[in-house]
Amino acid sequence: MRFMMIVKASKDSEAGKMPSTELIGAMMKYNEELVKAGVLVAGEGLHPSSNGIRISYPVPGGEPVVKDGPFAEAKELIAGFYLLDVKSREEAIEWAMRMPDPHGFGEGQIELRQVFEAPELTQDEELLAKEAELREQSERLKKA
Repeated sequence: MRFMMIVKASKDSEAGKMPSTELIGAMMKYNEELVKAGVLVAGEGLHPSSNGIRISYPVPGGEPVVKDGPFAEAKELIAGFYLLDVKSREEAIEWAMRMPDPHGFGEGQIELRQVFEAPELTQDEELLAKEAELREQSERLKKA
C-alpha cells in the first residue's frame, strides 16, 4: 500500500528560506534509510507557492481559472512530499515518526495520507485493465 507523506509549509519555506546544511544532512540520512528499506517511491521539496499556479473549476463544465501564487495560509500549503510503498498503515506511521523535523526549528508538520489503488475507485474491469496498461507503459518508457 502506498502513502504520501505531505510536508506542510512554514513561513520560512514560503519565504524561500533554504534549510540548514545540518538539516539537509539529516534528511539525506533519512532518505538513505528509506531507500535501503526499499520503501521510497519518490520524494521532493517544492518551491514556495509564490512560484506556483492554482487552477480552479468554479463552474461545472465551464472554463478553468488560472491564478498565480502566492497562496494564503502557509500552514495549509505543501513544502514537499514523500511517496512510500509499505506493508501497512502502521509501517507508514513508523517511517513518518522517524523523519527529522522538516523545518528544523519546531514548526514542522507532516500529513500522512493513503493513496487510492485502482480497485478502490472502480470495479469496472475495462477501466482496471486500462489503468494497469498505462502503468506498464509508463514503466517501459522510464526504462527506455
